Formats: sequence, C-alpha cells, structure tokens
Amino acid sequence: MEEYGKILLIAMPTFLLLVLLEKLYGYMKGSDTVPLDDAVSSLSSGMTNVLKDVLGLSIGIISYEWLFSKLAIFSIENTVAVYAIAFIVIDFYGYWSHRFAHKVNLFWNHHVIHHSSEEFNLACALRQPISGIVKFFTFLLIPAAIMGVPPQVIAIVLPLHLFMQFWYHTRHIGKMGFIEYILVTPSHHRVHHAINPEYLDKNLSQIFIFWDFLFGTFQEELDDVPPVFGISRPASTWNPFKINFQHFFILCKDAWNAQSLSDKLTIWFRPTGWRPKEFDHLYPLNKIDDVYSFSKYKPALSKFHLFWGVTHLFVVMFFLLDLFARLGFLSFTHIMVYGGYIFLTIYSLTDLMDKNKWNFVLEIFRFSMAIVIGLWMKTWFGYSAILYLVYAYQIIVLIISITFYRNETRGKPSVAY
Repeated sequence: MEEYGKILLIAMPTFLLLVLLEKLYGYMKGSDTVPLDDAVSSLSSGMTNVLKDVLGLSIGIISYEWLFSKLAIFSIENTVAVYAIAFIVIDFYGYWSHRFAHKVNLFWNHHVIHHSSEEFNLACALRQPISGIVKFFTFLLIPAAIMGVPPQVIAIVLPLHLFMQFWYHTRHIGKMGFIEYILVTPSHHRVHHAINPEYLDKNLSQIFIFWDFLFGTFQEELDDVPPVFGISRPASTWNPFKINFQHFFILCKDAWNAQSLSDKLTIWFRPTGWRPKEFDHLYPLNKIDDVYSFSKYKPALSKFHLFWGVTHLFVVMFFLLDLFARLGFLSFTHIMVYGGYIFLTIYSLTDLMDKNKWNFVLEIFRFSMAIVIGLWMKTWFGYSAILYLVYAYQIIVLIISITFYRNETRGKPSVAY
C-alpha cells in the first residue's frame, strides 16, 4: 500500500499536467476536447479509484500468490525476460477480462464508468471503477503462474500496464501507419469508446492490438462514420459514485420485478443490457436510440460554479496527495478516516456540479466530520496549523453551498457557460 502510494505521488500530478496540456493544445487549435465539467468528473473518478486501491477496499476470489504457489512448474530468474513474459500475459489477461466486462451484465457494472464520458480525452482515461470490489479474473493469470513469474514481478508490471493505457485517449492524434498493426492507438480506442452500431464492443485490446485480430473483435475507424462517445444508457450525472453503481441498481430492480425465478437468477450473467421480456415497456429506461441526435449531459453552470468545481478539485487532490505521502506514518484507523473524508468530499463536489440544491446538507455533515476529527486528534492528521486552514476551507465551502441553495430555490438558476 505504501509503495503504491509513492508511485501515485508522481503519477497523479503527471496525469493532471498532461490533461491540462491537452486542453491548452485543443484551445490553441480551436478544437478543445476537454470541457471543464466533464474533466472534473473524470479526475474525481480517478481519485476515487486510486483511493479505493490504496485503502485495500477490494477482495480477490483467488490471489496470484496462491496460483503461483500451487501451479509454478518453472523457476524464472528476475531478469528482463521475466518482465517481458509478465507483460504479455497481463495483456492477454487484460483483453479477456475487458471482453467479459463488455459482454456480461454483472461485469459491465465494473467497467461502465470508463465509458460514461460523452467526450474522449486524456481525462476520461482516468474514469476507473470503485465498484470492482470483488476481483473475478485473476484466474486469467494462470499462464504466468505456470511459467513461474514471481508475484513481485506481477505487482510491478500490473500498474505499469495500466498507466500505459493513458496516452491513447485523445482525439488529437490520427492514424499512425504501421503502428496500427502492432499497438493500440488513439484511432483504435476511439472506436472502442464509440456507441455507433458499427463500433460497439470492438477493439478490446489494451496494449497489443493483435489480440483483436486474433479473436475477431477488430474494427478500423471509418472515415465516414465519426465516433460518438458515451454509453447507450446515459449516466446523466457527474458523480462517480452514482455512475459506478447505476447499472447494478438497474439489475437489482429488474431482478426484483422479474416474475420468473430463472430471470431473477440469470439476469446477472446474461449479455450486457439484457432485460426480461416487456421490461423496456413496463419499466422504461433512458436509452439512446439514435446516436447522432441526442443531447449530451450538461447542466447549466455559471462561470463561478464551474470554476469553483475546478478549484475544489485541486483541494481534493491536495488532501489525497497528503494522505499518500504519509501512509507510512499514519495508523490504519487514521488512514481509513482520512480516506472516508476524501470520499465524502468528492461525492459532495460532484453532487454540486450536478446542481443538487440540497448539497448544503452534505456539506454540513462534512463540516461536522472535520470538527470531530479536530477534536479527536487535536491536529489534522498530525499537522496542527493545517487544522485551522481546513476549518476555514469548510466554512467557505458551506457558505458557497448554502448560497447556491438560496439561488436555486428563489428562482435564480445558474446561467449556462
């Protein structure tokens, strides 16, 4: 946990800088593909994901360590070759776990947040799940275990493999010649994120594109079919917690309402989007039928409201980096409480971006939590001076939230920006 936190201290600011550079480049070129509201949601989602991982809020049905101890036939020295083998096996694992996520109702809930943005940019690469509490697909690493790839090598290569998937989430890079036949490129991945019928569930590879060629899921980006991004049942929220569990709640409701016991039990493992007969009529959902004529989710936000969201996001990142920097010094209880405070802050931030006029109730609770932490610890997790800065920050946030509530309930809605 501590080592991963140290990696994130470098990775998070780097990713943020690259997102800002992409926005600047698009602005200068007259084709800005990074709307601020969407970027705040994407970055918030990324923060919840890494925080969940650092706090250890996931359970593996089977661990790679166990597979290695039971199945290893060979003994490979810790050389460059073993890292290369691990990388290829992990990419194979990534392809198939990705394919299952697209094809099975229950597993789609784990992946839907990554596709939920109706834009395509570097920020949306950071839309990663918190709903994947149970890890199902470790068994796909059996080839690595049989070949004797040590667990510590897998632990190093897995995050590296994930980070290498960041760069190709952009609309500013066209087709890349012969590289298109070897690696996943932005063109390939634009196809993957599109909801056009021609593009659905295609290009599932993560680093090497040859898995799609091999298993029949490749689709070239067509000049006459511009990709339209998002999901066919729009999320219609900036809140990553809501996006993470929307599909799961739909499955729960459909399983409850289903008359057939077979439907109740099998809906979880049916093809993604499957519902019992007549449910689309009896319990209709918001669904995109024509990908070329739908309105993107974009609540009308005032300039202040929007830029406050961006400012608040930087404050959250400060808290998160502070937590990661001190993982080795804080107790388990302190880490979990600090993590809970950050989770609540992200929820409240994106809730306000959704224009929930009752957001001030959340902020009162969050302010109360900060007061309790201060009374309990007499510091802000070890820093005396910061405690009073946190109190001041909480007061400012609460005032802004109450002001927003008063404006919304007095018929003074925010102006679109």
